[in-house]
Amino acid sequence: MSFPSRSACLHTLALACASLPVSTLAQQAAAPFADVPRGAEAAVTLSELSVSATGVPTPVDQVGSSVTVLTAATLEAQQRRTVPDALQQVPGLNVVQTGGPGGQTSVFIRGSNSNHVKVLIDGIDATDPSNPNGSFDFGQLLTDDLSRIEVLRGPQSGLYGSDAIGGAISFTTKRGEGPARATVRIEGGSFGTFNQSGRISGSEDGFDYSVSIQHFRAAVTPVTPPNLVPFGRSIHPNFYDNETVSAKFGYQFTDTFRINSVTRFINSRLLFTGTDYSTFPAFPAAFRSAADVQQVFTRNEAEWTPFAGFHNLFAINYSNLFNRQRGPLDPLATPDATTGLGERTRYEYRSDYQLSPGNLVLFGAQRDDESLSTTDPSPFGAGNLRARNGNTAGYGEVQLTPFERAAFVANIRHDENDAFGPATTFRVAPSYILPFTETRIKGSVGTGFKAPTLSQLFQSFPASNFFANPNLRPEESLGYDAGIEQPLGDRVLVGATYYANDFKNLITSNTTFTSNENVGRAESYGAEAFVAVRFSDTLTGRVDYTNTVTKNEITHQELLRRPRHKGSATAIWTPLPGLTVSGTVIVLGHFVDGNRDFSVARLKNPGFTLVNLAVNYDVSETVSVFGRVDNLFDRRYENPTGFLGAGLAVYGGVRLTAF
Repeated sequence: MSFPSRSACLHTLALACASLPVSTLAQQAAAPFADVPRGAEAAVTLSELSVSATGVPTPVDQVGSSVTVLTAATLEAQQRRTVPDALQQVPGLNVVQTGGPGGQTSVFIRGSNSNHVKVLIDGIDATDPSNPNGSFDFGQLLTDDLSRIEVLRGPQSGLYGSDAIGGAISFTTKRGEGPARATVRIEGGSFGTFNQSGRISGSEDGFDYSVSIQHFRAAVTPVTPPNLVPFGRSIHPNFYDNETVSAKFGYQFTDTFRINSVTRFINSRLLFTGTDYSTFPAFPAAFRSAADVQQVFTRNEAEWTPFAGFHNLFAINYSNLFNRQRGPLDPLATPDATTGLGERTRYEYRSDYQLSPGNLVLFGAQRDDESLSTTDPSPFGAGNLRARNGNTAGYGEVQLTPFERAAFVANIRHDENDAFGPATTFRVAPSYILPFTETRIKGSVGTGFKAPTLSQLFQSFPASNFFANPNLRPEESLGYDAGIEQPLGDRVLVGATYYANDFKNLITSNTTFTSNENVGRAESYGAEAFVAVRFSDTLTGRVDYTNTVTKNEITHQELLRRPRHKGSATAIWTPLPGLTVSGTVIVLGHFVDGNRDFSVARLKNPGFTLVNLAVNYDVSETVSVFGRVDNLFDRRYENPTGFLGAGLAVYGGVRLTAF
């Protein structure tokens, strides 16, 4: 969340400091899994479709890029209610959340910065133009209406443009299919949790619809370490309330023409304990601050397929992201409120033409216009500001099958930014399956860039002697990976991938701390390895390990909040029809971080291990009961340092379905 009160703003800057140098096609891919019963699709661990890797549905085993797909069935089996919880298990990622649900959440991919992630919701660029450093806050996203989450690792600007230096994360909502269906879920549990969701979906006579309402409430989540609070001062828990409404509609007018519309609205409120910087060292504040968020994302598109194999899409996207921050809420004072409003409009054309089976050409053009509007009455704030910028881009991609068992994808994109000019990026990703052994060799190489934010270009803080720099250039990266996957019979798949990234022109403060400059350089490299096993028709499991090495090439120090070692293990078991049991283990090794107020710039965070269990049981075709235990062994941990993660928690509820 951007443009908060002073204490909240410094929390945002703390996350930024940790990163200092360094459509319908989706619906078609998601449709087979939109309403699959729990456990059925979740058992499929060895093969999956990806849309984000190429722009069209492609089997993962034909993709040279590294991609992880989390489907609706997996999320439901694991009972992951928020996106930060769901992403914890993905290799190559470190998910950093300031406390419990609703806390600012950043994602670091393969050692890149937290603002080096392209985020798409049903094809809509979800980044907030009013955010000072351009990082996306994953803490506001719920999962009940999602049909899939795709995490694409490595530079992806050749297809997606700005922000995709470290990778891209794409969220696709469920599409209505089949007879009318209504589902209601009620859940309660630890930390004052009381959640409800409902969905109505179906299709008839060419019209399909899906409307979802989600309410997530965690009223008393402890997030402040007691050892940081002065003696006698009260410790306040976090309060978070999120209401999310999403709707997806489509109508097939003819065999060749179709329209689609998707809208998502998020309204949330977070009461949190900020940091009181009036003392040194700073302490958690005596009173809670408040953060209110309202976000609207909408996309309207038309599809035209004049003849088989030639698909055209015309789309208009609009996003409106508003936030208000007040704090601390001292009953003896009237807190100042800061607000930020970011808006983005995108006009898009995309076409794909199938030359022959296995050979396709994709091309498109985009025009983006973004703006920010802020109010900040605090003495050290930026005052009121309005700023705008725009970008025009064209891109192309080829997908080829040069010979049997081989797949090749290459894309190139050219952006013309109204503020800083041109940027050209590319990506090449081949894949080949060896005969006899069925060994798959894959790899990719690509470039990425991150455009300066509107805040960095135009927002100054005169009272703090810090000024905008309209001459900033994009941050840039070059990255590659090479991997191998080997099936061992029909039930086991193992694989490993080596990757490396070089970052330059990173935006960071100049030596006098009066402005930003393109002076940062960093590198990261490491490896990802996995073993996926289908033990039986009812039991599947997967183990992932990630090694990440990072270095600030200016200071020659390890980058903050990038753990060198991360592991995860997941298993899903369906011992009886209708009964699904899942388990997840997350292991995060030690990492370098600053303390809560960064008065200690570098310290060692010991890392942590989390164990989560979940059980779902279908009592009948219309009634299901479920329960889960998070952090089974009540491990006390902090990520980031100075903010407690949730301890042992127990939840349960019921799901009702009507046809």
